[in-house]
Amino acid sequence: MFAHPKASHHRAVLLLAFCALLWSTAGVVTRHLEFADSFEVTFWRSLSCAAAVALVLAWRHGGNPWAPVRSMGWPGLFSGAMWAVMFTCFMLALTRTSVANTLLVLSVAPLLAALVGRLLLGARVGAATWGAIVAAGAGIAWMARENVTADGLEGMAIAAAVPLAMALNVVVLKRARADVDLAPAVLVGAVLSCAATFAPAWPFTASARDLSLLAGLGAFQLALPCFLMIGAVRHLAPHEVALIGLLEVVLGPVWAWLGAGEAMSAATIQGGLIVLAALAADALLARRPELRAVPVASGPGAAAGTGASGLH
Repeated sequence: MFAHPKASHHRAVLLLAFCALLWSTAGVVTRHLEFADSFEVTFWRSLSCAAAVALVLAWRHGGNPWAPVRSMGWPGLFSGAMWAVMFTCFMLALTRTSVANTLLVLSVAPLLAALVGRLLLGARVGAATWGAIVAAGAGIAWMARENVTADGLEGMAIAAAVPLAMALNVVVLKRARADVDLAPAVLVGAVLSCAATFAPAWPFTASARDLSLLAGLGAFQLALPCFLMIGAVRHLAPHEVALIGLLEVVLGPVWAWLGAGEAMSAATIQGGLIVLAALAADALLARRPELRAVPVASGPGAAAGTGASGLH
């Protein structure tokens, strides 16, 4: 449909920005929960995500959602493990350190993605994009600056697993997409996340209202954007995925302000504007030579390592 690489790239950017918008709604929805705590939130959200993905896969594959899971091979299993890390470690980090510390750690995602992409895919990063990565990280740091503390180092270490898993996952998606359907990896990740959080979430205390909200999160804040990301990353370099994904951090406080009455500090607004400016500058100025360095394979028989495709 979009044969021209530039048109495909622009469409992928918009699609991933939409994914970030969906991911950013988690905070405002959880503000309306009655009894569920962090581990239980993660468990029910992951369970709902698994159910939604299983229904889609069953519809696609004649009622058997596990058939495509078995056919993925090691790339799919590895991708599923990375999804599980991303699904769970954010909530685990929040139980051991502050939100500000967690956001500060997540701001390194574009840098890690650029380094991993360079090492494993040979993706080159232009000067304009390096500037955008630094500026976006500074923006996130400014947003969190009033609440950053030296406490909670264990939580910050756990939070570091999120951007690292994201970078590794994007690389696997890009290398294997030409040969393997990795959408079932989202199902694997959700199931692993459920298994990891079941014990600490027990005994369950969620109300019927909580369960309905978490079911919506699992389907529309997790399953849908993860499916869309797998398609979008085909035309994006790893650091682009991470940069655009920072929109989640910027939009989250806005939804909390609009939907839960949470005040936004001046630093939050200022830092968010810095991140948006960095993303806009990257879109306008970057030449994206990395897209030529890592061409996209078009046929099912193409060799692994030539594909490219896309979070949280």
